[in-house]
Amino acid sequence: MMRHAVPILLLLLAGCGIISQTKDSASPALQPQRALAVPDMGNNIVLYALGLIDSGYRYGGKNPAAGLDCSGMVSHIYEKAAGIRVTGSAADIARKGKPVEISRVKPGDLVFFNTLNKPYSHVGIYIGDGRFVHAPNSHGKVRTESLTQGWFAKRLEDARTYFD
Repeated sequence: MMRHAVPILLLLLAGCGIISQTKDSASPALQPQRALAVPDMGNNIVLYALGLIDSGYRYGGKNPAAGLDCSGMVSHIYEKAAGIRVTGSAADIARKGKPVEISRVKPGDLVFFNTLNKPYSHVGIYIGDGRFVHAPNSHGKVRTESLTQGWFAKRLEDARTYFD
């Protein structure tokens, strides 16, 4: 319960700093702005993802209370933290994203793995410092892993973004 409070609080606080778009001619210095700039979206996604650490795994799961699988976790986080609708399997999500060189991946971008001898069979969210958050399998809970060491590092195949 408490693990969801921090991301929700941060999202609410982020809303306080948004300049609304109005047609007030008395304020020509205020330019309309996007609700969230790209780096802010990535940070919101990362913070929300970290709030889901230790959530249970469930194949096909899209809800933290009932359990999440990798693509369900990504769909849930992107919708709640950034208002971006991302649906389907890990492979579907990869097809819809814009390719990013692994060396240029940013927090909030998606990282894809070949874990079942099948391209794009697993997805996680890059959080920075060579790490990502993911819902690994029925033997684990949502957690962080390294992109540079260990089992997942050997299976990393691509990165994609949903940001401009």
